[in-house]
Amino acid sequence: MRYFWSFFWALLISLVISFILVSMAGNAFAIADTLAMAVILTLATYILGEGILKSEK
Repeated sequence: MRYFWSFFWALLISLVISFILVSMAGNAFAIADTLAMAVILTLATYILGEGILKSEK
């Protein structure tokens, strides 16, 4: 379930960032770019959470 919520929030954040930046530039909104950014943010979250930032006991 944590993977779903990570992707869900990454998608929402990506949608907001993409919409704002595209609106400022005056270009058309492209959902494919937003989904790509959401996947990249989700993968970065997994890598940081499970590997690099994992606390050692």
